[in-house]
Amino acid sequence: MFLGQYSYTLDDKGRLTIPARFRDELTGSIVITRGLDRCLTIYPIDVWDEIAQKVNALPITDPRGRALRRVFFADAMSAELDRQGRILIPDRLRDYAGLGLTTEVVIVGLDRFLEIWTPERWEEANARQMEMMDEDPALWENLQI
Repeated sequence: MFLGQYSYTLDDKGRLTIPARFRDELTGSIVITRGLDRCLTIYPIDVWDEIAQKVNALPITDPRGRALRRVFFADAMSAELDRQGRILIPDRLRDYAGLGLTTEVVIVGLDRFLEIWTPERWEEANARQMEMMDEDPALWENLQI
């Protein structure tokens, strides 16, 4: 289970150290790809396979299904953590998430996967999310929490 948020830095080669508490769940192959809201997402391979099956079940005749496939798979790449617990993030993914402009990142644990954000984008997204939750407490009721 991935929980919490952590501030880390990218090195000059585009490598990111994954928090030690997450590394045991990321052994073997992992997948990194574009996330929603201009962040990156890291999936353990079993979670990736589960989501990929659902995406592949969408009809290719539906333009939204084709678009989701392209967003989900086109920039995805397999990777493994190196001995120091780092992952190399390719230039195109760093550019997508705005990480090419900064060395600081926020790694956010979201139970089954991780997101990687610039600190500024994370602050903005988190503020919007908190505002949405404050404005519409019925969201919690819909979840029966």
